[in-house]
Amino acid sequence: MSDLLSGRRILVVEDEMLIVLMIEGILEDLGCHSVTSAATVNKAVSLIETETFDAAMLDMNLCGEDSSRVADALSERAVPFIYSTGNDKRDMAQGARDHAVLYKPYHERDLIAALTQLLS
Repeated sequence: MSDLLSGRRILVVEDEMLIVLMIEGILEDLGCHSVTSAATVNKAVSLIETETFDAAMLDMNLCGEDSSRVADALSERAVPFIYSTGNDKRDMAQGARDHAVLYKPYHERDLIAALTQLLS
């Protein structure tokens, strides 16, 4: 199942450092070529404009700011992404409903399954 992640470049847009470290560790263990993280909307958009990613994970709320600008930047460049959030379904923005969502807290197997499905 994790073979699809081997050699991939993944962007993790998340403002909780412990979650970032956990995700980075999991993805590196699965053989991802690079795992890049951003904790703010501006940093994420800047990375998306200057680097190439195979897929992304996107927290819906970054330091109190809605991440829809990041989702738009990913969509413009055809980078597939999943949301990662502590929000429940009724708090999701309209456009967010078209993407897979990992609800926090989630297990490693859920993360692997979501990204594998995204990239298959």
